[in-house]
This record gives sequence, structure tokens and C-alpha cells, in this order.
Amino acid sequence: MARPEKVAVVQEIQERISQSQGAVLADYRGLDAGQMTELRKELREAGVEFKVLKNTLTILAAQELEMNDLIPLLNGPTAIAFGYDDPVAPAKILSEFAKKSKVLEIKGGILEGKVLDPEGVMSLADLPSREVLLSMVLRGMQAPIAGMVNVLQGNIRNVVYALEAVRKQKEANA
Repeated sequence: MARPEKVAVVQEIQERISQSQGAVLADYRGLDAGQMTELRKELREAGVEFKVLKNTLTILAAQELEMNDLIPLLNGPTAIAFGYDDPVAPAKILSEFAKKSKVLEIKGGILEGKVLDPEGVMSLADLPSREVLLSMVLRGMQAPIAGMVNVLQGNIRNVVYALEAVRKQKEANA
């Protein structure tokens, strides 16, 4: 018989997983209290929620959400960083912190309902920021327009050169 407290926690975990755009699972063994506080602060500033959850309850939540690929990642101490606004923020922050601390280990992640392996999380962390991607798209959209402007300017410039040559020729004949 499931206790009401545990059922409530499982439902809470399900809601967090469902509402998050991206989440990263990490093994935090070896981090001291100061490092953990620093990590939590960085995550909080980016709008990411960092929770240490019981694996058994998280497994129950994953089963109910039909995310069976997540279950093998839930062994040993596991903390989950939930990104509700930016799906890439948890991956970026945790991967940078893992490189700095050399203790934190990324187990995997979830991106819009799909389970990622550690390599997938690292490649997600290597993506440029949203602003950089938008500027790249904008630059790509502007390039054809700028090319057309240069072509049209070239034609106008040639007409001006021809008129100038005609003017000089008439002055020479006069």
C-alpha cells in the first residue's frame, strides 16, 4: 500500500518532468557543501530548479510517464536540474561545472520528453545560446538582400560612369 506522502512526491516529480523543457541528471558524489552551494546558486540565477530526489520515487514517476529509457540512469545518488524556460540552461551550467570540479558526473538528460545519454547532454551544452542562433538566422536572411542591393548599386554606378563619360566627351568636343 502506497503512503499518501509518497504518492504526492511521485506526482510532484511527474509534474516537474512534464513541465520542464529540459532536465539533466547528475551524480553529485564527491561535491562538498561549498561546491554544492555554488552550483545551486548558478542554477538558481539561470532559473533552473535543482533537486535531489529518491531514485525509487523517480522510477515510479518515469514509469507512469512511460519514460522507461530514464530508469537505467537512476542508480546511485542522483540530482536533477529542471529547466522550465530554457531547455539548454541546465546542460550548459552542469557541463561547465563538471569540467571545473572534475567530480560531478552527468548521467543523462531529458529534452522535451526524450531521454538523452551523457554525450547528448554534452552536445546540447555545446550549442550556441538562443541569441547567437537568432543572430545567425537573421544574418542568413539579410545576406541575399545585401547581395541584391550591391548588384543594383553596381548597375546604377555603371550608368553614372557612362553619363560622366558622355559629359566629358561633350566638353572635349565643345
